[in-house]
Amino acid sequence: MKILITGIAGLIGTHFSKYLLDKNYEIIGIDSLFGGFLENVDKRTIFYKTDLIDHLEVENIFRKHKPDIVFHFAAYASEGLSPFIRRFNYNNNVICSVNVINGCINNNIKKLIFTSSMAVYGNGKPPFTEKHKLQPIDPYGIAKYSVEQDIKVAYDQFGLNYTIIRPHNIIGTHQNMWDAYRNVISIWIRRILNNQPILIYGDGLQTRAFSDIRYYMEPFEKVIYNFNKETFNIGADKYYAIKDVAEILKEISENYGYKCIIEHAEKRHEVKNAYCDHTKSKEMLDFKDNTNIKTLIEKMFLWAREQPKRDIVVMDYEIEKDLYSYWKRDEIK
Repeated sequence: MKILITGIAGLIGTHFSKYLLDKNYEIIGIDSLFGGFLENVDKRTIFYKTDLIDHLEVENIFRKHKPDIVFHFAAYASEGLSPFIRRFNYNNNVICSVNVINGCINNNIKKLIFTSSMAVYGNGKPPFTEKHKLQPIDPYGIAKYSVEQDIKVAYDQFGLNYTIIRPHNIIGTHQNMWDAYRNVISIWIRRILNNQPILIYGDGLQTRAFSDIRYYMEPFEKVIYNFNKETFNIGADKYYAIKDVAEILKEISENYGYKCIIEHAEKRHEVKNAYCDHTKSKEMLDFKDNTNIKTLIEKMFLWAREQPKRDIVVMDYEIEKDLYSYWKRDEIK
């Protein structure tokens, strides 16, 4: 079976493509390498360094390879930054997705699997179920919500089969830790390794449930063959206050001889408490999450120590009004 994966050089794409390759699937990968790295792409992959905004090139890749299934992982997933990069956010997360959807329709793809986000739930009362009212509070969540709706319309009009997965707070090795705005634990690890304090935005009482990437592999494969028109939350059940996760990382880093100082900065516009109910995934996909957050963070920390030095990505802000102090250009480290 031929499977096309967008965002193949990112965290999910890296792990899932290797999982499928080991099971003898043929993999075609697309990634702009804006947030992923070429060394993450398995050499068995037919790889295209392409930005999905280039709709003609996307169409050419679809037409050339005629994949059976498409996993659309590519996104710029920064909820907090999205209000300040609105045009980039909608181009990257909506228009690029539309180009993928068009490619699926034009080339009679059997099924599209789209990774949406818990951000679509907004400020509701957790744990969020798949039937929860969708009320995103930031442009990133709005973008994901829009794409979900567009995919459903593509099914109604053109018969494009789909499954929507809403993963949340996935962590693991090969996560980009050189982005100043997303992947909080990876950012903290990078700062510790560079002898910088880790920053908590606000009081640190925000709650999140962090999940190990390895438990996503089998459920992702299962939706290839079934569960058309279904939507699933996938992630860890156990949630933590952000400040408690910082303390876990502090203990791990100090065990390896690193000094770790925790500092608090101004709070940002974000959902205070966000975690999901995974009953549907457990019952229908046999999803099991056994994330051990201490073991996983230690594994990430040791992996990060071996990584090369890279420049930190600083975005071109479209709006600088009320930009948080820690994201001002002279403050990013």
